[in-house]
Amino acid sequence: MSGDKAGRSSPVPAEQTPALFTGPRWFIPSALLHELDPDTTRAGRRPRRTARDWIVDFSCFLLAVLVGVLAAEAINDNPRVPLGLVVLDQVIGALACAAVWLRRRWPLGLAVALTAVTVVSDTAGGAGAIALFTLAVHRPFRYVAWVGGTGAAMAPLIYWLRPDPDLPYLVTVVLAVLLTVAIVGWGMFVRSKRQLMLSLRDRARRAETEARLRAEQAQRLAREAIAREMHDVLAHRLTLLSVHAGALEFRPDAPPAETARAAGVIRESAHEALQDLREIIGVLRAAEPDDTGRPQPTLAALDTLVAECREAGMKVSLHHRVTDPAAVPSAVGRTAYRIAQEGLTNARKHAPGTEVTVSVTGAPGDGLAVTVRNPSPEGEVPPVPGSGQGLIGLTERATLAGGGLEHGYTREGGFEVRAWLPWGPHGTARHRPPAGSGPPCA
Repeated sequence: MSGDKAGRSSPVPAEQTPALFTGPRWFIPSALLHELDPDTTRAGRRPRRTARDWIVDFSCFLLAVLVGVLAAEAINDNPRVPLGLVVLDQVIGALACAAVWLRRRWPLGLAVALTAVTVVSDTAGGAGAIALFTLAVHRPFRYVAWVGGTGAAMAPLIYWLRPDPDLPYLVTVVLAVLLTVAIVGWGMFVRSKRQLMLSLRDRARRAETEARLRAEQAQRLAREAIAREMHDVLAHRLTLLSVHAGALEFRPDAPPAETARAAGVIRESAHEALQDLREIIGVLRAAEPDDTGRPQPTLAALDTLVAECREAGMKVSLHHRVTDPAAVPSAVGRTAYRIAQEGLTNARKHAPGTEVTVSVTGAPGDGLAVTVRNPSPEGEVPPVPGSGQGLIGLTERATLAGGGLEHGYTREGGFEVRAWLPWGPHGTARHRPPAGSGPPCA
């Protein structure tokens, strides 16, 4: 489990988990069962006792000794018990008190053994009670029920063999049974509290891990969006640079006016590309969107894009049939702008000299349709390297906006990109296109 603190023991493998853990696990993961049962061995070695463990174990040992001493005094004052039995009882009680130190390693075995020992030794009663409490804390209830029930059932026999000189027989048996039930209940309460604390701790760790993963995923998605934006912006600018630089290279005898115009386009495109790149790098460094930069283009900026392409020497025919471009939602308008921009960039690279047709139609409630079409280029076109990531990015953009995009060659040999984007009746996105309005593949 990720997010564990340093020094915490690693989860116990399934093949090393004792069979005693097959009881009711509730919501406790296997990684927490080891913390709940510290006597579990790992790699053939018991975990070392902490300072708190030593204090608790020593306190339990002292309590067992104190109860044994009180029981030994009561036996010494009973004239009906022979001296030999008194000595034997105290020896057995001393051994039982010493066995308390083994309660973490063998809680079930120790509880069973001390339950049988208490039948013949009064001084072992304290050690037996501590062993039963330890069993209730570290093992499921079915084991506690068997051992505790056996001890309660043997109480009438014990006090029949060794009756208490000060209390009636029935009162002694009832008190012994109530004491057993109290010890078991206390131990189960401690176990439930530990389970709750461990579960809350595990949930907190899971919540921290999930929050970190969500933050990383959000950051990754934001960086992917920035990278997509970088491709859409810089591809257009750098294509203009490439086209006009190539024109200057292959036409050194061009008129001065045309050379100056191409140089101006190169300078302006380089300046715009550097400014866009600077803004995107600034966003990456800040790890969050920068609202102080230039506004993102929307559908209203489509006329400027077409004018810029015409100044660069492209033949572009724009059919803008949206009466109020400003009413288009900003996200939808920006997606439509990027689709048109990428279509013009691809046409400039792969079909130079052809007339590109850009068509934008739509209305609130019907959606927004964007089409970029160019005919087949005449003559031989030098191959231009490309990875096709631009069209993939456009398809993702359209899908995320709730629409769709298709592209392909037409029957005449040209290329066409068609997209449909949602435009709700009140400027909101509608995520289901009307029947027959999706972008057909040409």
